[in-house]
Amino acid sequence: MREFGQSSLGLTGSLLIAHPNLLDPNFRRTVLYISANDPEEGSFGFVLNRHTQKTVADFLPDKGAGPLGKVPVFIGGPVGGDQLTFASFHWRVEDQTVTCRPRLVLDEAREIASGNFAEVRAFVGYAGWSKGQLEAELAQKAWVVQRPDRDILDVENCKEIWPSIMRNFGPWFRLLASAPDDPSLN
Repeated sequence: MREFGQSSLGLTGSLLIAHPNLLDPNFRRTVLYISANDPEEGSFGFVLNRHTQKTVADFLPDKGAGPLGKVPVFIGGPVGGDQLTFASFHWRVEDQTVTCRPRLVLDEAREIASGNFAEVRAFVGYAGWSKGQLEAELAQKAWVVQRPDRDILDVENCKEIWPSIMRNFGPWFRLLASAPDDPSLN
């Protein structure tokens, strides 16, 4: 279900899609997975569509990462930009949802990657909101909220996630999604 705005309850496991008018460079044209949301504690998530074009092996060359070394690294958000964080994503067929185990320690990430490294992602930084902050942004219509589908886990298509979702919202969003960031350069 796609909607403009949603109460903070039920955001865990949802995608936040940056509205085309959101100009904050940290979140311009991003798609985030909200892995935790609590009305008292705030929210936590990862940007899914900012691939660094590097793998874990580029960041941890001396750690003997094994299969984990092949895991792609993304810019997860503006908070904690000096930290490499691992998360495991899993598509649940029975209820058609994506689940996330965030903040895995290196050994946990290695173990999951040895079985199915496609489920593990690495992030430099993360996105975080304090109590009430995300709710205020939702009230300002800065984000479009929707449930993720299985395609969101496809690393190969990460650059196309945002424009693809925008095109599904109708002609006006399709036009905004295809417009350059600075129309004067067109």
